[in-house]
Amino acid sequence: MKKIIIALALVFAFQMNAQVKTPQASPKGELEQTVGLTNVEVDYYRPAKKGRLVFGDLVPYGKVWRTGANENTIVKFDTEVEINGTTLPAGSYALYTLPKAEKWDVFFYKTTDNWGLPKTWDESNIALKTTVSPSTLTKDVEYFTLAVNPINFDEGTLDISWEKTIVHIPFKVPTHKTAMASIESSLNENAKASDYYAAGTYLFSVNQDLKKSLQYVNKAIEMQKGEAPFYMLRQKSLIQAALGDKKGAVETAKKSLSEAEKAGNDDYIKMNRNSILEWSRT
Repeated sequence: MKKIIIALALVFAFQMNAQVKTPQASPKGELEQTVGLTNVEVDYYRPAKKGRLVFGDLVPYGKVWRTGANENTIVKFDTEVEINGTTLPAGSYALYTLPKAEKWDVFFYKTTDNWGLPKTWDESNIALKTTVSPSTLTKDVEYFTLAVNPINFDEGTLDISWEKTIVHIPFKVPTHKTAMASIESSLNENAKASDYYAAGTYLFSVNQDLKKSLQYVNKAIEMQKGEAPFYMLRQKSLIQAALGDKKGAVETAKKSLSEAEKAGNDDYIKMNRNSILEWSRT
């Protein structure tokens, strides 16, 4: 009897814990992408084409579309961004679109807890509206797809693709403003060599205040306990060359070459040798 009771208890426990698992018709998609210094996150559900005609049929033209399936498609920016000349504050937004044959209206909507479309469309909840043009792809995209693609430090696109249609929503990010604020607040008595090096490298990469860039890299080199690493010396040589000091750049590149040889870094050995030849001729 005791064995029967234990067996029944085990069966009951199994039934209580059992959970049927089947694939979702529209699987969940998540992505994170950094553009400059702005982090972009997207949560959405991905319906499949399944042989159907999508745009103009499954997704009618001229009607607001949930832009995905199930719960709201949510796009989150951790800094403000600029879209078509209008600032969108940092935050999370539901993404809605109104597809048309030649133009799409795109809405960043403040309320994000709807299942699909809001029961009542509230114009005051539209944080930003923009209009973009669709393009035609050469191959079908089976599952509805969102992507965030950086163009450079300051720009990126939010891309919508499904069937043979792709829409690019361009946006700008405040990378320089954010970077300079970080530099100004971080370069203090507690700053490390790596902070000065990062600041100098950034200013050089955006061609801003090269003299200050050189000062920062020099400070990073001065803070080294032993020989400066080859990558810091390499960066200094590039800044010197950009400032027109080719003689100084050659001397620094030779030091970088020597340190790169000690470290066995073939890439920096090659770059330094090429630069020394180039700068010695001018």
